[in-house]
Amino acid sequence: MSITSISTLPEQFQLPLSSLALAAVAVFIVGLSKSGIKGIFIIVVLMLAHVFESKASTGIVVPFLICGDIIAVWYYKKHVQWKILFKLLPWMVIGVLLGVYVGKDLNEANFKTGLAIIILISVIMMFWWERKKVKKVPNQWWFAGIMGLGAGFTTMIGNMAGVFSNLFFLAMRLPKNEFIGTAAWLFFIINLFKLPFHIFVWKTITIDTLNLNLHFIPFLLVGFWVGLKILTKINDRFFRNFILFVTFLGALFILLK
Repeated sequence: MSITSISTLPEQFQLPLSSLALAAVAVFIVGLSKSGIKGIFIIVVLMLAHVFESKASTGIVVPFLICGDIIAVWYYKKHVQWKILFKLLPWMVIGVLLGVYVGKDLNEANFKTGLAIIILISVIMMFWWERKKVKKVPNQWWFAGIMGLGAGFTTMIGNMAGVFSNLFFLAMRLPKNEFIGTAAWLFFIINLFKLPFHIFVWKTITIDTLNLNLHFIPFLLVGFWVGLKILTKINDRFFRNFILFVTFLGALFILLK
């Protein structure tokens, strides 16, 4: 599959073919992650931040996320646990608002540094969790508060809420399909909530970025379909660890560049 025509892209996105190919791979991975393959979206943030500016990339990816959320919500519609979702949602809303405020006036250099730090912290947390022998996490109300605030803040700054939300859902001991279905609805709601802030406050979503999104949507659809096919056939732990290792190196590159 190829992009219909480079000339149909907005002028600001007339990029080298290698950059557009990297963006296409990133969108494909968005589809994989929305199918239920956990721990891989983290590399999407890194790839899109490399192709576009760091702050701009956070707005570009949101429509992709919403499209993926819609498909996931439909596919896993029978598996959502609303009671558990609403334990986390209010805290995430507060975290998003905090992220909007903090990120609004950050220049590109500071935003890039903050994004790299968030990626590094997220990778370290996920490595730690993978190697933790006793995976017992608390389920008290304060745990939902901390995870929700962390998820909301990081999803606004870098679309990186997965680490915090995953820990929370693990604490709730959700079966796989309920885990995926509840997360799908949670992020569908949160990504819709983030949309006006990206449009009117940060101005990272415009007509031109939406035009760009339309060109890449097929890669997301293919990624979701492929993800469903391979979800039960891959060595999930090895795959996640490989992605995390590559992402860790990439985040260091962004931080030191």
